[in-house]
Amino acid sequence: MRYRPITRNKEFSRAYARGKAFVHPKLVLYVMKNRLGHTRVGITATKKIGNAVHRNRARRVIRAALYQTLPYDVGGLDLVFVARGQTTRCKSGEVKKAAEQLLKNAGLVK
Repeated sequence: MRYRPITRNKEFSRAYARGKAFVHPKLVLYVMKNRLGHTRVGITATKKIGNAVHRNRARRVIRAALYQTLPYDVGGLDLVFVARGQTTRCKSGEVKKAAEQLLKNAGLVK
């Protein structure tokens, strides 16, 4: 992955509390500036999504969509993508369109 991952619960909590949220029926995106100078990406799927198989599929589909849509020169930001209930029932193309729309709404993609 060309972006560094967000791994600690404290970092996710900070993005949820201080970041700006962009909502789509299939995904939620939290964007927050960091002082590190590089982009970090976190992907989460809560237990509300379903069992482990559904959560892993949701994360896998989101990760694939990000490889195709997220530009490399975003800058020093923390991006947290949260799966929603519809994410597990969607095809990867639909999640890609949702990710593109969220990134466009956040001003990260033209």
